[in-house]
Amino acid sequence: MDYIKAKRENAEAIYQLIKDTKDIDKGFVGILVDGNELIGTGSSNDNHITRVYVNPKYQKQGYGSFIMQILENEIALSFNDVHLDASLPASHMYEKRGYVTKTHEEWNVENGVILVYEVMEKRLIGDKFV
Repeated sequence: MDYIKAKRENAEAIYQLIKDTKDIDKGFVGILVDGNELIGTGSSNDNHITRVYVNPKYQKQGYGSFIMQILENEIALSFNDVHLDASLPASHMYEKRGYVTKTHEEWNVENGVILVYEVMEKRLIGDKFV
């Protein structure tokens, strides 16, 4: 068994795997489209934002922030706070959106490699952000 970097030819298999996890059927996944073009995707489960991805050709144009705002608005309807896990490089972006680091976590990947990430939180009051 090997954990390897995905390649373009793996895209269909990756899509099928995500589809088969039932996240889509449970309503946890949304997509941002322009016509037939998939710009990005975001997903949440309860008050936890689990994924936000933007097609590389659309990055740095505000689409990720747009997806985040939609997810936060949906979560604010039922919860007073929102949580996410962020890589260290991405944590600065989330801080600009009002997130605060609650803990630093580590995950032992393999061969002594340790993935360090932030568990972040943003307080919400109804549909208002604090």
